[in-house]
Formats: sequence, structure tokens, C-alpha cells
Amino acid sequence: MSKVVLAYSGGLDTSIILKWLQEEKGLEVVALIVDLGQAEEVREAAEKAKKTGAVKVYVEDVQEEFVRDFVFPALQANAVYEGTYLLGTSLARPLIAKKMIEIARKEGAQYVSHGATGKGNDQVRFEVSCLALEPSIGIIAPWREWSFKSRSDLMAYAKKHGIEIPVSKEKPYSSDRNLLHISFEGGVLEDPWNKPPEDMFVLSVSPQAAPDRTTEVEINFEKGIPVAVNGEKLSPAALLDRLNQIGGENGIGRVDIVENRYVGMKSRGVYETPGGTILHIAHRALETITLDREVFHFKDSLITKYSELVYNGFWFAPEMELLRRTVVDTQQDVTGTVRLELYKGNCQVTGRKSPYSLYDPEMVTFEEENVYQQSDATGFIRLNALRLKIRAQMRGKAAGTGRSE
Repeated sequence: MSKVVLAYSGGLDTSIILKWLQEEKGLEVVALIVDLGQAEEVREAAEKAKKTGAVKVYVEDVQEEFVRDFVFPALQANAVYEGTYLLGTSLARPLIAKKMIEIARKEGAQYVSHGATGKGNDQVRFEVSCLALEPSIGIIAPWREWSFKSRSDLMAYAKKHGIEIPVSKEKPYSSDRNLLHISFEGGVLEDPWNKPPEDMFVLSVSPQAAPDRTTEVEINFEKGIPVAVNGEKLSPAALLDRLNQIGGENGIGRVDIVENRYVGMKSRGVYETPGGTILHIAHRALETITLDREVFHFKDSLITKYSELVYNGFWFAPEMELLRRTVVDTQQDVTGTVRLELYKGNCQVTGRKSPYSLYDPEMVTFEEENVYQQSDATGFIRLNALRLKIRAQMRGKAAGTGRSE
């Protein structure tokens, strides 16, 4: 029998797919569970995959790799999709695809499979990444092949085959969790007017229930990479986990957005990204004192392109490799410490310092100083205004002759 490596989560879709690949395709299914920080979900998924008939189950703990090689590079780029989404799911998909190809090679599998629907972004992210890494791999995308039309159909199929499912009519939304965030989509959230139910949230308390006092946190960076929290050096995964705890306790990082999917439609998503939100605010604050103005502005102009490439699934594309190298070059002096205060959903920078700071107190002071000649500004202003003066003079002459423009 031919083999297929299934990216398996234990959720509704992949649980049905595992059985469907066996029954409808006649394939031996190797279940791959990529541990990105799903907590107890990983152990439960492994047990469930065996019960459902997987010939082999791999559990790959990639938490450190995920944060080090995907989350932190995106942080260095200040990558935010459409001004709000910190790309928690988008960054995880290329790493899952990488592991799918590794296991497929190890097992001699001819195919890989995933649970992404034909309406979403993940199908693109998985498949483009897999083909970039292994051009000859076969891909099975059940949502684009089978006769099921909805998740209600899947729930009926699961009941028929005795497959336990994590969704219900009481909580009919789907979620995806990793160390960077947890996302919620579908079900009650499909109407953008519906308020997300409070019992849905996992990583954070509501701002109203957060402590009635501020929490101070200091983050140390080296070349744009966070390395310590409150003076304690931590590994990438441990650092993000620590900030998730601190941020979650203070109601940080909840967003409710309607985003533009790559396939052309809009979708509503609710995300919790407590640690990532703190890191993005802190990193940008450090860049304000360490980056040259023109480098800062040029780097900002790349945010949209970088974020779109991540969101659309082109992590392994040559243009993305070029962008990542460019971003790394900008981060050589982004070293220092940022202090923040957290309070009921708000994250406020209260201090930043760096041995490479370009901020000169003597230069900007309103008190007496001898390092800046204010009269120098006269010529600077006149030269910058010259073209505007010429334009105004030309228009004045044209008005005097009765010409219209």
C-alpha cells in the first residue's frame, strides 16, 4: 500500500481525513503531530490518531525552532498583516510543511495531506511550501475532493465511525493554537456583528477581569532578538511562553478582525497573542532609538510586502529569502532594553535604552547647549521650500494672465 503523511491535529477535520484516506483512498496513513505549543492537545491527538488507525504516529516538538526561526525573524521585520494580525497561524504552516516533507522522505511516502479547506489560506501555505521543498511530492487535499459540504457533515461522519470530536453545537467554532497565539474562526463568529463569547478565550483574561494594578516588565534584545525578560535569560520558546503568561494575566493581545484571505474572500477571525503583542511593541520602541531615520522608514515600507508573503504562504520563496536577509542587516544595532507597563489590556512603553542609541539628549534639549547651530535651519528650510515658492510664483503669474489650469 502507498503511504501518505497527514498533518494531524486531532481536530474535527483531520480526524475525519485520517479515516477517509484509509477508506476512500486505500492508503496507509502516517500521522504527523507537530508540537508548536498546543499543550495537552498534543498527547490527546497522538492517542486519538492511533485509535483512528494510523500505522505510525510522529510527534515532533518544534517549539524552539518555531520561535527561533519563524516568530523572531518576523518580529525583527515588525511583520503585521493588514495592521493588526501578528501572523500566528501563517508562521506555523511552513514549519509544519517542512516536517511533513522530512517524515515523507523518512517513511518513503508518496503523498502528503492536510486538513485545510478549499476556501482558506492554509491550503496555499501547506502546498506551496511542500512543493518548494520537494517538487515531486503528491498532495491530497480532501476538502477539494470529497463529497462533504460542511462541518455538520463531518460531525455526522464522525458519529457514524465512532470518532471523538472537539467541537459541538454549543461551541461550533474552530481553533488553532501554538506558542505565538490561538485563533478562532467559524460557527458563531461567521457573523461579524456577533460578539465573541467570553468563555471562548484561552490565553488571556478579559481586560475588565485583569488586575487593578500595573505590571512592569523589561525585555532585553540582542540584534533585534529578545533574549531576556526581567533580567532572566531564556530560550526563545521559554521567553515567549513567559510573556504569554504575563500578558495573558493582564488581558493583553486580544484582537477581533475581518481580514482579506489570499483566495479572495474576507473572513472574520478572533486571535489571542499576548506575548507576541508585548514583543512587537517593545521591539519597535527599541528600533526608534537605534535605527537611522532613512533605514527606519525604508524598513517600514517593507512591512506590507513581508507580511503578505508570510500570510500568502511564500516563506520559502526567493523573494522572501532576500527580504529576510535585508531585515537581518537592519538589526545589527538593535540591542538594548525596553521597559513596559501592562494594565487591563494596554501595553505602554515607559523606557528604552541601548549602547547603540542614536538619541542625543544634548542635541534635542530645550535648555542651553553648544552642539547645534539653530541658524543652520534657515538655509535648510529655504532649500526645501524653493520648489514650492517657484510653483506658487508660477501659479500667481498664470492667474494674472487669466490662464486656467
